[in-house]
Amino acid sequence: MHHHFLLHKPHGYLSQFIYEKKRHKKLLGELFDFPENTMAIGRLDEDSEGLLLLTTDGMMSEIVRSKTVEKEYFAQIDGIIHQEAVEQLINGVEIGFKGIRYTTKKCEAKIITELPNCIGEGRRIRDERHGPTSWVSITLTEGKFRQVRKMTAAVGFPTLRLVRIRVGNIHLQNLKAGEVLEIDKFNV
Repeated sequence: MHHHFLLHKPHGYLSQFIYEKKRHKKLLGELFDFPENTMAIGRLDEDSEGLLLLTTDGMMSEIVRSKTVEKEYFAQIDGIIHQEAVEQLINGVEIGFKGIRYTTKKCEAKIITELPNCIGEGRRIRDERHGPTSWVSITLTEGKFRQVRKMTAAVGFPTLRLVRIRVGNIHLQNLKAGEVLEIDKFNV
């Protein structure tokens, strides 16, 4: 029988269980006593937070990571984003990936004026004297390395905080940072 988990990954944790380099990093196993052979489905980088799915079922991992399952992110960005920049995000922007220039696929994007409770306070980004910030939602079916961060920077609004709030039909709900919920199965 396989196990499936939803995790609100906090900022500062790696999306893995083993880290073999010299300096200590915070790992997922420090948050919960996961069963043996649990794997993260996809990743969130150390600076990102939000919904992370974990499973002991390799086939389920393949299904969720496929290019048919949407992943929605809320990005807090430097400055007040305007609709023209959002349109650029929607239509695809050029970013670098493994030394190659790449134009992102069309995606969904919109300005967020009211944050859901699941976002929480998060870590302090900076204070108001450094200028205003705003939020944008970006929904992708692909997921290159640090893609959302590269996309917002490409339109002139670097990401300050990144939170994944949805994978397919699975939402972050009201999980608090570091909280884990075991579920029967994934309905993506």
